Amino acid sequence: MKITFLGHASLMILADGKKLLVDPFISGNEKVAGKVTLDDLDPDYILVTHAHQDHTLDVEQIAKNTNAVVISNYEIATHYGNKGIKVHPMNHGGSFDFDFGSLKYVNAVHTSSFPDGSYGGQPGGFIISSKGKQLYIAGDTALTMDMKLIPLSHSLDLAVLPIGDNFTMGIKDAVMASDFIECDKVLGYHYDTFGYIVIDQKDALKQFSDAGKELLLPKIGESVMV
Repeated sequence: MKITFLGHASLMILADGKKLLVDPFISGNEKVAGKVTLDDLDPDYILVTHAHQDHTLDVEQIAKNTNAVVISNYEIATHYGNKGIKVHPMNHGGSFDFDFGSLKYVNAVHTSSFPDGSYGGQPGGFIISSKGKQLYIAGDTALTMDMKLIPLSHSLDLAVLPIGDNFTMGIKDAVMASDFIECDKVLGYHYDTFGYIVIDQKDALKQFSDAGKELLLPKIGESVMV
């Protein structure tokens, strides 16, 4: 799998020839300006972890532009389905085999509402299994004991964890989360986009290194392989 960082919590994942866009927040992110545009994105699927605006801002436009299938919890899928968008609803603990591989919807501890205040279901994360590789996308979440369940059924090659603190886990909890999920290679996201979640990147890298782990902080548009 090829994972391209698109800023904040947005990712483009290439898995077995299919493009999976995660939580698109492009047009409203000033740090992305001049680097990525909506016209650059042509996903086959859009994965949505929860309904907050910084994860859903561009879902509707991209889905209508590309005919992509939105995959999320039942409430979010219903929200977009009612707009004429193709959807695949999931819920916590469920798995489904797609043409890119297997997808499992797992727990996250956070909140979830659309910008107008309407209910966005319970937040979640995804585990993607494709061509012998396994990728965990935590979504916005606190450190949770449920993470200890993941290595009982999955052997992760890479984990994408929020590290910005304030609204999600910070660095210390992300290091602990990597222990819980038994994955020492972490791509950090959901940091530095706005004031509440600015981090000291050098300190973050050091904390992971001191724990014998690898933290990846790609620039917008950069990719990593698993």
